[in-house]
Amino acid sequence: MKDAFRTYIKIIDNFPRVSVAVIGDIVADVYMYGRPFKLSREAPVIVVKYEGETIIPGSAGNTINNLSKLGAKVFPIGIVGDDKEGDFLRDYFSKDGVDVTGVFVSKGRGTISKTRLLAGDTHASKRQVVRIDKEVSWKMPASMEKNILDYIDQINKKVDVWVVSDYGYDIITPKVLEKINSIARKKTVVADSRNRICDFVSARIIAPNEAEAEAASGISINGEGDVLKAGKELLKKMQSEAVVITRGNRGMMLFEKTGNVENIPICGTDEVTDVTGAGDTVTVLLGLSIPAGANFAQAARLSNYAAGVVVMKNGTATVNRSELIEIIAKDLNKDPKGKNNG
Repeated sequence: MKDAFRTYIKIIDNFPRVSVAVIGDIVADVYMYGRPFKLSREAPVIVVKYEGETIIPGSAGNTINNLSKLGAKVFPIGIVGDDKEGDFLRDYFSKDGVDVTGVFVSKGRGTISKTRLLAGDTHASKRQVVRIDKEVSWKMPASMEKNILDYIDQINKKVDVWVVSDYGYDIITPKVLEKINSIARKKTVVADSRNRICDFVSARIIAPNEAEAEAASGISINGEGDVLKAGKELLKKMQSEAVVITRGNRGMMLFEKTGNVENIPICGTDEVTDVTGAGDTVTVLLGLSIPAGANFAQAARLSNYAAGVVVMKNGTATVNRSELIEIIAKDLNKDPKGKNNG
């Protein structure tokens, strides 16, 4: 399309004018680095010498982080523990200019974390050896649930769009779900849910991956034809206007209530570095692009471009404005400043 590049730039330029509420499971992604240097005498295993570690916002935290990096005004809603990981996440968001009023601290529950041990020689790429998840087994107190519901009501007037990042932990209680579906009847809600996408029945857009779409639709997916069936079935089941099924290195497929179906191939090489957090990035761009002036097809393509950036980075990664414009320009054979190279 002749003016596609200019249209995308206009949408991206509108991102800082958009206010987004993100509700979901905020996770600390911990990356621990080491160098294998000997065999243990205790067991037939390699001993890894500790070299350092980093903490990065993961799951809903990655969604919040991506939105902030793209210039949106973000209102996160989530729960962290009264621990070093929880303190880190709240400080991280605050330093990035994000209002953390809705990131509630619980003394009765730790911060959910996923610790990945990456090992490799000094001059070689470090590879993930093991992942240790610290989850929660905790019933949310009624007082905490009330705080969350009250905060949702408080910020709803201030936001243009709601993004749900549900990883199946504890924040989306039945009452919170009811509140989200009530909001979705009046405002755009984009829902990404690991295990219960169909519960967000009123969401304007849902963004499952193939496995989630298979479970939600009841259709076994073994190829593109099955993806078509699953997408159309989800549109029938939901009150959504659009469904985006992400397909890893096969790109994504968009389904609209209007009948429009688009197969969007992956942008760039299919030799991806790391898919961690790519689904969060897709949800971010879908949620951000619609109030910034995009239609569903443009929003899906922008999300595909953004995913093409983050899958080439190690670990839980974000995309910024310049990276997004650069990959679009390359795909459309344009100069990033708007000049035609073709």
